[in-house]
Amino acid sequence: MVAIITILSAFPLGYLVRSRLAANTAYAVAYLWAFTFQTLYLILDVINDSTDPAFDQQKFPWAYGLVTLSIFLAGFGLVALGRLVRARRTARRSQPMGVAA
Repeated sequence: MVAIITILSAFPLGYLVRSRLAANTAYAVAYLWAFTFQTLYLILDVINDSTDPAFDQQKFPWAYGLVTLSIFLAGFGLVALGRLVRARRTARRSQPMGVAA
């Protein structure tokens, strides 16, 4: 779920929102909302003794934390990439005709 939210929201927010702070904050809020529900879903799966839980009940899920953290940080990279693409397109459009880049 967090990967889907990251892919669907990070780049578009970086591209469409002018303020870097607003784009990063909006991405973080969307990601953390999805992270909360994903974690709850996985914990309920472990508590209800599912046949194939995401992690073991007796161990702390370090791998889950590292994967979700890396997805979170990759999302900030996508926001920055969206801002970069927008800046390049804006600079290309504002260039006078006949002037080489």
